[in-house]
Amino acid sequence: MRTLNKELQSQIAPRKALELLKEGNNRFVNNLKLHRDLLEQVNDTRDGQWPFATILSCIDSRTSAELVFDQGLGDVFSIRIAGNVVNTDILGSMEFACKVAGSKLIVVLGHTKCGAVKGACDHVEMGNLTELLSKLQPAVYEEQETNVDRNSKNGQFVENVAEINVKRTVKSIIQRSYILEQMIENGEIGIIGAMYNIETGMVEFYQDTEFIKDELNPQLSLKELIN
Repeated sequence: MRTLNKELQSQIAPRKALELLKEGNNRFVNNLKLHRDLLEQVNDTRDGQWPFATILSCIDSRTSAELVFDQGLGDVFSIRIAGNVVNTDILGSMEFACKVAGSKLIVVLGHTKCGAVKGACDHVEMGNLTELLSKLQPAVYEEQETNVDRNSKNGQFVENVAEINVKRTVKSIIQRSYILEQMIENGEIGIIGAMYNIETGMVEFYQDTEFIKDELNPQLSLKELIN
């Protein structure tokens, strides 16, 4: 498997980046990972990096983006924080990844049975975790399907909140970063939310969060996604 360089990265459009991730997850699920000489990739990337995608995911030990999408060294920027929430530092990291380093796609990747989401559902308060979980609370209150047992013992409630959180985070990225908003609007990059199933290894991409402006969707408007 070739290591990404600047020329190869420049040939990857946002939609192609999404296809590469879907193909990689399919390999992962079917235990068909590509052969890579990681030491060779270390050498190939010693003078620079040209990742094609930026993935915001949870710190959960079972959800490594490189493994889940079968990617090698230098292929993706991996941003990890409990609950895959967004803050100013993460937005700055994404702006660097896309505007400076040329990444073509942002993926907000949640996962099933998320401990951070469970903590938010139970309104846990503990040290600095309190502030982090507060960023998940809007998703908890937005969930309106569940009338009883609105806590972590209700598995469906947890998964509903996790999905809402992913979709809210996609919107938040667009609303809070003018740089990324303009790049998305201009078709330079795309953005999408997704959910990783820790039982099957499969990633489900949420089509209602996809914003990739290309020949397939030339008239897309960001207002359709964030309103």
